[in-house]
Order: sequence, then C-alpha cells, then structure tokens
Amino acid sequence: MARLIMLGTGGGRHTTMFQARSTGGFLLDAGKSRIHMDPGPGALTNMCNIGYDLRSTDAILVSHCHPDHYSDAEVAVEGMTYGGWQKRGMLCGSISVMEGFQGLGPCISPYHLTLPSENHTLVPGDRLEFSGVSIDITRSDHSDPTTVGFKCITDDGILSYVTDTSYSDEIAEQYIGSKILLLPVTTPDGNRIRGHLCTDDAIRFIDYVRPDLAVFIHLGIVMLKVDPDKQADKAERATGVKTISGKDLMTLDIDTLNIGQLIPSRPEWNDAWEL
Repeated sequence: MARLIMLGTGGGRHTTMFQARSTGGFLLDAGKSRIHMDPGPGALTNMCNIGYDLRSTDAILVSHCHPDHYSDAEVAVEGMTYGGWQKRGMLCGSISVMEGFQGLGPCISPYHLTLPSENHTLVPGDRLEFSGVSIDITRSDHSDPTTVGFKCITDDGILSYVTDTSYSDEIAEQYIGSKILLLPVTTPDGNRIRGHLCTDDAIRFIDYVRPDLAVFIHLGIVMLKVDPDKQADKAERATGVKTISGKDLMTLDIDTLNIGQLIPSRPEWNDAWEL
C-alpha cells in the first residue's frame, strides 16, 4: 500500500526562516520504492526524529531552485548513497536545480551529482518509472520558470503534488484524475502572491480537478496566523470536496485515505548508524 509521510507542511520565506512549520517536503513510500520530494529545511531533522533510515531512499526529486524546496537535498543524497560510498539511487530536478537557469542554481554540487546511479534533468512531459509508481512531470507557473510538478501514478490511485504555481485552468487540467491533490496554498482567502496559490485559487483548482481529497501544504506565515484548518474548511464548503490542512509528520494512505500522525521520538541510537 502506497503511503505518504509529510516531513514538512510549511513554505515561503518567513515560515522557512523561523521554521514555524517544517519545510522538509514528503516521503512517498510506494512499497518497493521510497521517493523523497523537495527536501527543504527540516527534512533531515524530521527523518531523524522518526528513525527513518536515509539509506532506504531510492530517489530524490526537487521541483525548483528555491531553498524551502532543496536545502537538505545534498545531505539526503549522501544518505541515499550510504555517505557516498555506494553508488545507488536516482536524483532528479528541474533545469535550475541541476544545471542552473537565469541566475538560479544549480543547487546540487558537481560532487553530489557523481554519487547517485542516475541523474535526470526534468522538463514537463517527462515520465519517471520506479517500482510501484510512475511519475509524470507537469508544468507550473512560478518565479522560477523551470519549476515542475509531479503526478504520481500508483496502484492505489494518483497522488498529485502541484508544487508552487499560479492558477490557470491549463495548469489544473494536468491533474485531472487525481485521487489526492497536494496543493501549495501559501496565503489565505484572496491574498494572492504572484507565482503562488491563495485559498480562493485553491477553491478553483479543487473544483476543476475534483479529487477525492485535497490537502493544503506549503503554508505561509500569514496562512498560519489565520488558521489553515479554517481555510481548508472554507474550500471544502465551497467545492464539496473533502479538504484538509496538512500537518508535519502526518501520514496518508493513498488507498484508503486514512490519515495518521507520527509522534517525534528521536531514538538514542539508530541502527542505521551502524556503518
């Protein structure tokens, strides 16, 4: 059964700077593959807090070259490759992440690019294949023009991670058929910031895609101040689609849509340290 672990549900400069919410992205456990998407600040801390062995990661995907999405990526690569001693796993990122673009990035060093077995520079229209999941690469409208989104096709249904974008019907159309829609809703109500979604945009997005479940993530500091649970409830009332606000270390089973919550419990000793 495919399962999601939220390593962070915050986003934007101020949430990131003060870690009002972690900004660590999420782990997709597809059974035979474990994929870490957008390992920003807090990813390593939260993985340690739940006793996760970074060596079990099979792929790291980075949507674009903003620090709340990539800052822990190089150390996550080192973990995936057993400290750089074993060439394994896959590293994938947008053009800005992998090569640099118009002054952004690259955010992965030449050394770290040598560690995985495979590296891929992602553009919309690409497809990645893993055991238990295929991932279609989608287009975004963000201040990093190379930003990509991810539509993950699992045996239990489609999980879509929209990543940072402005709203348009063309952007939303890519995610038709999604069972779960992870929406980066940075600001509340109609408080729109260029290249990001606010709650009113999220309502349009949800109404267009009609998933079984929508989850607000990438919560900015103003969103946190006004209560993201109430904003999610506003979207649910407007669309009739079940909508929740994500929580750090929340778990979500894609098949059943069961939601759980991991409790941080940092072990005194992690067996993964027995190198």
